[in-house]
Amino acid sequence: MNSGPSTAPQQKVLIVDDNDVVVKTIAVKLNGAGFKTFVALDGAEAVSLVRKEKPDLIVLDISFPPDVAGVPWDGYRIMEWLRRVDDSKKIPIIVITGGAGDKDKEKALAGGAVGFLYKPLDHEELLKMVRATLTPLTKTA
Repeated sequence: MNSGPSTAPQQKVLIVDDNDVVVKTIAVKLNGAGFKTFVALDGAEAVSLVRKEKPDLIVLDISFPPDVAGVPWDGYRIMEWLRRVDDSKKIPIIVITGGAGDKDKEKALAGGAVGFLYKPLDHEELLKMVRATLTPLTKTA
């Protein structure tokens, strides 16, 4: 029995940010657009979820409090880790930050991010970026 109009699996997005309100807001927006979301509040949780859920895309904050969970993670360090692990080398990353300045953007894009947005987020812009990034994956799959 077919329970829905589409048999295609939902694309999975991992949202990584230390701000619970930010992750919940992004998750609500992306879930409403048909994506399946997972949230991580620190680097260790993000690494674990990437291994377990194998997301199609990651939305990653680059600013974290120092020494979260006993490990000095920030978004750049998380990106470096992801780019070294076979399972996650090709997962597109959209970086978000409350910081201001082109240095963050340049560093994120140089580190392998496919997109970059400043907070406060324009959720429609984020959704457009997520769709644009994942659409080619859907067509080639």
